[in-house]
Amino acid sequence: MKFSSPPASSLSKSMQLSPDIRVSERELLKGVAENPPVLFSHANTGLTHRDNHFYSSSSEESVIVNASAATSASPLTPLPLSTRPACYSSTSSSSNSIAESETLNLNENPNSTREEDEIMEKLASLDVHDQEQGVISLRKITRTKEETRVSLCTPRLLSALRTLFVSRYFSVQTNAIASLVNLSLEKANKVKIVRSGFVPLLIDVLKGGCDEAQEHAAGALFSLALEDDNKMAIGVLGALQPLMHMLRAESERARHDSSLALYHLSLIQSNRVKLVKLGAVSMLLNMVKSGDLASRLLLVLCNLAACNEGRSAMLDANAVAILVGILREGGGGDSEVIRENCVAALLALSHGSMRFKGLAKEARAVEVLREIEERGSNRAREKAKRVLMMMRGRDEEDEEVCWEEVLESGGISRTRHRVGGRNPHGPNSTNF
Repeated sequence: MKFSSPPASSLSKSMQLSPDIRVSERELLKGVAENPPVLFSHANTGLTHRDNHFYSSSSEESVIVNASAATSASPLTPLPLSTRPACYSSTSSSSNSIAESETLNLNENPNSTREEDEIMEKLASLDVHDQEQGVISLRKITRTKEETRVSLCTPRLLSALRTLFVSRYFSVQTNAIASLVNLSLEKANKVKIVRSGFVPLLIDVLKGGCDEAQEHAAGALFSLALEDDNKMAIGVLGALQPLMHMLRAESERARHDSSLALYHLSLIQSNRVKLVKLGAVSMLLNMVKSGDLASRLLLVLCNLAACNEGRSAMLDANAVAILVGILREGGGGDSEVIRENCVAALLALSHGSMRFKGLAKEARAVEVLREIEERGSNRAREKAKRVLMMMRGRDEEDEEVCWEEVLESGGISRTRHRVGGRNPHGPNSTNF
């Protein structure tokens, strides 16, 4: 299967013809159009399979809502998860030959370090073995030497990685992807990577890459989505639908990182509306009902319920009855986390909705919420109390005050899922 990133002409044309694209989105597309990748066919064959894995998996997940966060997010919206991808990586299709690219000229950057020059010499080689050794070295260095991530994230090195993403050799491609993910761990690099044109390449891999490449691509998009300045660009460039598709991938890592990428991307209004139009509500509710990724996908639904479009779509999709049913059954695995997030979703749905009260009564939500109010965790009890107050007819003014109290009381549930390693933004993080 062949995939290619959109050429500059198509991006420019889309800006001119689509009335739905906002001014801010036009600027993002323009930035990508100025440095378009060259058309290549994505190859998912290679020399070896899963060689040279320098990484250890790790993920952490926590949601913390407090009063200070209210200035940057809707009161109905959970704050970003403090997490790291289960797999750090990326891939895709496009770029020019390294030998032909002026940006890869080793003599062009007099300020480059010896370490960078040595790696670039191998990446610029026409010999596949040299390329492989170069990306393996880069991957290892960016895993073990945090201080080199910023210094090595240069235009010529990023250009080299773009080229090697389309290598026909599995080891070259995979290690190039993993190297990019390691580079993306540093906050200073996240926007630079997106502006260098990697998002379309990552999207190509989600659509047609091999399993391991898709794991890495999902991890890369998750890492990049942690940066607020990247969220709109990633959505505008078309990553939402492929990430939704990856929620059903065979790879647990790909599913995990795709769900967290969607969570962070859905923290902004433009992406919420896009997800609703893509049919995410019904898909997510069905997956939550089946127990698949329930604790994480409930957080995405909480974000969608924070906008009018998402709230309406969820009410139409029988979300109230589904959420009450999950609460009545006890929540399944990670039951306390799931119960808390179900109640949080119900609270978001109840805000400003004339339909919610009737649907909740029809689903016999009162008895379930009363039980949680008596026996649930502190956060779940507080939210259940707010929903019950609304159902008893408290006026809108009181409800606004309640929302502020919810934020100050700790908001949505905090959970941690560890496979190994530490916070990537901390001083002692372990990487890939």
